[in-house]
Amino acid sequence: MPSRDHDSADASQDPALLRRLLRAKDRMDASSHEDWPVRRLAEVSGVSEAHFARSFKRAFGIPPHRYLLTRRIEQAVTLLRDTELSITDIAFVTGWESLGTFGRIFRDITGHSPGAMRVESRAVAPALDRVPACVLKAAQRPDLTIAVLEKRRRGATGTVRPSSTKEVT
Repeated sequence: MPSRDHDSADASQDPALLRRLLRAKDRMDASSHEDWPVRRLAEVSGVSEAHFARSFKRAFGIPPHRYLLTRRIEQAVTLLRDTELSITDIAFVTGWESLGTFGRIFRDITGHSPGAMRVESRAVAPALDRVPACVLKAAQRPDLTIAVLEKRRRGATGTVRPSSTKEVT
């Protein structure tokens, strides 16, 4: 009987499954302001919810929700830099239902408030005019390899222990 790791590797290499996952990823990219629960993404991909969630993480390295957060934050940073829209308008345009949630998660992910990010990104914009947009986007991509809540816990030195740490007695 093949090992579980072998089955996982085979599933992530299946071209048909990868096309289905890319279809869902493309939909999130095109409409990241919309709500994308796993159920809806699984329907787009034509697989079960559990299979979709496992396969997406295996194929792209992060869960679907974190990928969606990444896209929303990337778009918010671009709008902060390139438009005069208010921070409230940017929050709602990029798919956040609450200004407070937007601000908290934005700060957790980028390390700056939206207002501070606007000032900083506009200050360095002239120096970055010669850098291709695809290179800038990759360099400025938010780091979401760990959950936002876990980042917050690690930042609050000693107040809450990470959920993945187990005591050994």
